[in-house]
Amino acid sequence: MSEPGTFFHLHEEDPVEAYENFKLGMWIFLATEVLLFGGLFAAYFIFKFIWPDIFEAGSSHLNRFLGGLNTLVLIFSSYFMAMSVDAAQRSQQKKLIRNLALTLFFASGFIIIKGFEWIPKLNHGITPGSDVFFSVYYMTTGLHLLHVVIGMSFIGLLLKRAIGGRYHSENFGGVEVGGLYWHLVDVIWIFLFPLLYLI
Repeated sequence: MSEPGTFFHLHEEDPVEAYENFKLGMWIFLATEVLLFGGLFAAYFIFKFIWPDIFEAGSSHLNRFLGGLNTLVLIFSSYFMAMSVDAAQRSQQKKLIRNLALTLFFASGFIIIKGFEWIPKLNHGITPGSDVFFSVYYMTTGLHLLHVVIGMSFIGLLLKRAIGGRYHSENFGGVEVGGLYWHLVDVIWIFLFPLLYLI
């Protein structure tokens, strides 16, 4: 699975076993992230049940076009991340570098669009704590945005290493794990978008 001198040979365990443990560790981490956002989703439904009018009024202030555009942007970024994993597994260096760069490009677009959405609200006094809806809105979208930034940092590291020729068919674990994390970021937004903008 990996050649001497790569990540999985820095440990005493078998490289294949280390690779599987590496993936298992990421799956466990992702499960904790699902629990975290699951708690926020539960809070959303509880508060919405208690204060339906506040949630309806708050949702009407959200820009559905920008929310939908951000959904498309993240879907594209997730697609290119999947193509990055495929390219690494096939030792296609140019495609790997290009797809990682495109993943970062669309991720950056998500942040820019979120800025166009947040800044006018903040300038008009619609801030965290304005009411229960916007407290939930800023908490969930802000936490998701933090995950986007963390994911971009990791993908940037993958891109740097890919340019150095680190990833190929015998050593692609880092790209695969990065892909798992980025797909979680995408899936969480796919749940957030209808909850906050459409329902």
